[in-house]
Amino acid sequence: MNSVVVVESPAKAKTINKYLGKDYHVLASFGHVRDLPPKDGSVRPDEDFAMSWLVEGRGEQRLKEIASALKGADKLILATDPDREGEAISWHLTEELKRRKALNGIEVERVVFNEVTKSAVLDAMRHPRALDKELVEAYLARRALDYLVGFTLSPVLWRKLPGSRSAGRVQSVALRLICQREAEIEVFVPREFWTIEGKFRTAAGQVFPARLTELDGKKLEKFDLPTEADAKRAVAIVTGGEPFTVRSVERKTVRRNPFPPFTTSTLQQEASRKLGLGASRTMRVAQRLYEGVELGGETVGLITYMRTDGVQLSQEAITAARKLVAAEHGARYVPAEPRQYKSTAKNAQEAHEAIRPSDITRKPADVARYLEGDEAKLYDLIWKRTVASQMASAELDQVGVDIVSKDAKAVMRATGSVVTFDGFLAVYQEDRDDPSDDEENGGRLPNLTEREGVTPAEVSPEQHFTQPPPRYSEASLVKRLEELGIGRPSTYASIIQVLQDRDYVKIDKKRFVPEDRGRVVTAFLESFFNRYVEYNFTADLENQLDEISGGRIDWKTVLRDFWRDFSAAIAGTKDLSITQVIDELDKELGPHFFPERADGTDPRVCPGCQAGRLSLKLGKFGAFIGCSNYPDCRYTRRLGVSNGEDGSEIDMGPKLLGQDPTTDLPVSLRKGPYGTYIQLGEAVPGAPKPKKKKKKAKGKEETGKANGAAPAEAAPETPEPPKPKRVSLPRGLSPADVTLDKALSLLSLPRHLGTHPEDQLPIIAGIGRFGPYIKHGDRFKSLAKDDDVLTIGMNRAVALLAEPSTGRGGRGGAPGKKIGEHPDGQPITLHAGRYGQYVKHGKINATLPNNIEPEQLTVEQAVALIEARAQAKGVKRGGAKTKAKTKPANDDAALAEPKAPKIKAAASATAKPPAKAKAPAKAKAKAKAKPKAKTAPAAPDTDGE
Repeated sequence: MNSVVVVESPAKAKTINKYLGKDYHVLASFGHVRDLPPKDGSVRPDEDFAMSWLVEGRGEQRLKEIASALKGADKLILATDPDREGEAISWHLTEELKRRKALNGIEVERVVFNEVTKSAVLDAMRHPRALDKELVEAYLARRALDYLVGFTLSPVLWRKLPGSRSAGRVQSVALRLICQREAEIEVFVPREFWTIEGKFRTAAGQVFPARLTELDGKKLEKFDLPTEADAKRAVAIVTGGEPFTVRSVERKTVRRNPFPPFTTSTLQQEASRKLGLGASRTMRVAQRLYEGVELGGETVGLITYMRTDGVQLSQEAITAARKLVAAEHGARYVPAEPRQYKSTAKNAQEAHEAIRPSDITRKPADVARYLEGDEAKLYDLIWKRTVASQMASAELDQVGVDIVSKDAKAVMRATGSVVTFDGFLAVYQEDRDDPSDDEENGGRLPNLTEREGVTPAEVSPEQHFTQPPPRYSEASLVKRLEELGIGRPSTYASIIQVLQDRDYVKIDKKRFVPEDRGRVVTAFLESFFNRYVEYNFTADLENQLDEISGGRIDWKTVLRDFWRDFSAAIAGTKDLSITQVIDELDKELGPHFFPERADGTDPRVCPGCQAGRLSLKLGKFGAFIGCSNYPDCRYTRRLGVSNGEDGSEIDMGPKLLGQDPTTDLPVSLRKGPYGTYIQLGEAVPGAPKPKKKKKKAKGKEETGKANGAAPAEAAPETPEPPKPKRVSLPRGLSPADVTLDKALSLLSLPRHLGTHPEDQLPIIAGIGRFGPYIKHGDRFKSLAKDDDVLTIGMNRAVALLAEPSTGRGGRGGAPGKKIGEHPDGQPITLHAGRYGQYVKHGKINATLPNNIEPEQLTVEQAVALIEARAQAKGVKRGGAKTKAKTKPANDDAALAEPKAPKIKAAASATAKPPAKAKAPAKAKAKAKAKPKAKTAPAAPDTDGE
């Protein structure tokens, strides 16, 4: 019997091929072989959600290979991944091969295995099944939903919100989470509070910390000491309450249980916390560990399938883990009964075994030399988590001691905890994104007894401020999505990546920060499509997809119910104008971007003209805040709310530093698209530029002249007002450190340092587009990091100019080895470049052939190479380009040359015959008929697995 086995990836195919005999031919499909075409009409609701599928280049090649291998075969075995997506890949292969009549007389079987090991693969081959219809229908429903949202909602965004990219069913909800968290942070007002900390000494001289918990017979709440005066009064009561005695001692033993083995989402979270890996990177590394790694001549999958929401382990894995724990740590570390974990997944068909090592006895140290860095780290993480899940609980002794003053007005509390048995903590401890401030993490306390006397050694007040909620990290975002039931484990990595690719969010210090574009898109969706970005609605839709997988609901019923309401919501925006959109967004975002001020002044008054009203505006590149008096007032600012830290107030508009004593003009600090800069004065709006007249059709201008019509006299152009002087901040200078004196010094640039001692040309220091520089003649030289453009002197400038430059593309590069002189008198030099050795003469670089050794290169050979290169580039010896004999169709230089009037050309004695004169006209007509290339908007996003 000859069987063809199809898996997703070549790595998995290579591993499985070694397990099966010569009667099996293993091929890879490289994922899906077909998909919905990215255009309108691929899913047709009017035809009961009929779907069109497209096979593209790579899929076509794979299908041909599989169809060719099936010739003469008896059986096709589909061994794709054991989840909904894997089932879909197998279904697509089957349907497309049937359509091509490549399965006539061939039996089709579906096999699944949770780990790529020889025993698991051979066992799966002995237990084949048919394709799971319900899983396929769940895939079709998800794919159709994602397509309908992406290709219906995204065009609405493009029309109504210039600068926006696209929308996705799950992506938009994840973006809303990030934007809402940022809004909470921006409006957060820190609240001050104080605590009283003390150190007490026992009679034996042992010192331990304690905190004030009761004052004047009342239990202290967090904000009961709001000011320093309140804190000092409390300190006086504590210090005046000696002697102190121990009122009570509470002891209890706490058991801490191990965490369950990894699911996809918990693996992504822990890999982010412990290893600093993003969700996408984690999944790529896990995929390699699953598909197989070469271990001493044997290829084996090191972990089980990595896309799962199940936490249970097989009995074999549990037995192996308990045996290993007993051997490595002792019998006490093995719990009396095996630990069984229950999955929270609602669909049992997708609740596969947790992610674990395929062989528990294969320790991280044993395989590390065969793995790359991230692979070894991730395997170590999975191995430890799995082993720890079958270990005994950790035991901790927690102690709480209340100490009371003599007059009972003050009670101090000391807490401590000691690990008496580490249990699973000997192997693994889970990290947290944002540890709680309320956790009692005190160390060991002295052995105190009730009514024992203690003496205060130190009592001091400590000031605190409440902190805003933290931004989402990849780990905490994945955790929150999972808590809300939004998306599925296999979709989280792609959702996060799409948000970044669309410039909806950025990552700053490993935390998500929404971009302006993302915030406006979220506000638009909340205003006009609120139901479809609600967390409960999206989670309920995921539950319905799980119901389809379980065969409990018809997939087209779900699509019909969704499309009925969604298409009506889309139709409701048909007549929506951009002005209405701006007004709604301004209303929605106004309280956020223009919060009420403590002094009662209007936050919307324009700081530029003091008369206009600030509001949200939409531009070509997205949203911004501008003045209602435009164009008379050109004040704009980026979206956001200033928190007054690190100079961020300039995000909200210009920061006035003072006045220039020479010109009496205001000096301000501003932020533009290329960074922070200083400006002297204000920009004066100029008269609007006259619109350019359209070019007349051929012959019309000449006809007018022939009839004696005088051309219209051009209106005189209004000169543009001078722009205010601006200078960028040099690197290393924080906006918060800019004073008026520093700003005036920077505005005085460029400054004259002196004349060069060799050629008497001036040396100037200034700040340009690429940072601080010095200029000598026509040569520019960037300043080093340690050089200050305001203080650099002549000696340092001359030394810098003497150093060789290291510019790109040969400009200002190292001098190279001189070969000789060209016949024109200029030197020829030999250089080592990125792609090998080359000779240089002026602006011409010629690569050295392989048959010429650099050490044996002669001047004659170099000249010949340069001449050949010059002819190939159309360049003269001196480096100037030669003029082309024939005028190219799209020659920018030729277009810039003045053209002779066509009437005169026709009357010229050297005019070409009429028959030949028509040829260029035809060529031009063809060129004119050629459609212009347009920049297409980004394809709508779908949130498929």
